[in-house]
Amino acid sequence: MNYEEYMKRCIFLAKQGEGKTAPNPLVGCVVLDKNNNVISEGFHEKYGENHAERNALVKLSPEETRDGTLIVNLEPCSHYGKTPPCADLIIKYRIKKVVIGMRDVNPVVAGNGIKKLKNAGIEVVEGVLEDECKKLNEVFIKNMTEHKTFVAIKTAATLDGKIATHNGSSKWITAEKAREEVKNIRNRYDALLTSSSTVIADNPLMEHRCNIILDRNLKTINKEYKIYNNKRVIVFCEKEFQLPEKTNVEFIKTPVVNVNLDLDFVFNKLYEMKIMSVLIEAGGRLNGSALKYSDKIYHFIAPKILGDNNGRSCFDFRTVDDINLSDNFRIEEVQKFEPDIMLTYYPFKI
Repeated sequence: MNYEEYMKRCIFLAKQGEGKTAPNPLVGCVVLDKNNNVISEGFHEKYGENHAERNALVKLSPEETRDGTLIVNLEPCSHYGKTPPCADLIIKYRIKKVVIGMRDVNPVVAGNGIKKLKNAGIEVVEGVLEDECKKLNEVFIKNMTEHKTFVAIKTAATLDGKIATHNGSSKWITAEKAREEVKNIRNRYDALLTSSSTVIADNPLMEHRCNIILDRNLKTINKEYKIYNNKRVIVFCEKEFQLPEKTNVEFIKTPVVNVNLDLDFVFNKLYEMKIMSVLIEAGGRLNGSALKYSDKIYHFIAPKILGDNNGRSCFDFRTVDDINLSDNFRIEEVQKFEPDIMLTYYPFKI
């Protein structure tokens, strides 16, 4: 039987939990009865709550699921965490076959869920749409395998690579459809990160549950910048500081390297703070400096040409004499948000 369509449905369901499950993965589940009819679906809706398999199975009785098939994009867990093991529940519900997109990279699970199912006499089919399942949980995979925060960059530029005029004019490069997609992208990440220069130049709200500002000399403090109205704001700065009257703002003293805040420290600290993914929205200097840490780039391009050598570039961090010294990337997807397009690309890693 071809399970790819059911796995695509699992991926679709899993995406409904974007922005709510970290540090857990995104998981969707489809249950078929013994006649291969879909009888239930579920997804992991929020960290600390039921996993996808449990949400799908508890709607049913073991008699309904007996000799049925369960499809899930990630190996069922085998350990007690916030919830009991999903593998145990699958066994209890007399499932005959489990179809899995990818093995769990969490060392606590890592094949143990599959082993438990097989020991109970359940047939396990692995690797259905494995690449798509890995892409779905690219944040979780990096968190688990590298113990680092997943870093994405969002930028918007003209056809000639400019994000602003020489005097800083930048609103709006892209049109409404692209800006709506940016809101969708933001929702996938635990936090948004920007620079004090962007806050001062644009005074963006950047509405989100967690905002991070790199502000070495605290230039944005004690002024009415809208970003400080968000639920949680973290400011990385050079010196100790606190604002007793603003309980939503946290200041983190940060080392300085070559007159800039140490990005190694920043990203390591974010992981310590359990911020599993961050989206950078800033100017060319921070974008360029963060490029070596980046895992993914969302690059909107508007059908405009500024034609100004003094215009500001989307990645502006060095001077090179040889084109062969360029950083290389792999374009994953090109999407159209009329009249603009968005390139999604990844660093090319050998």
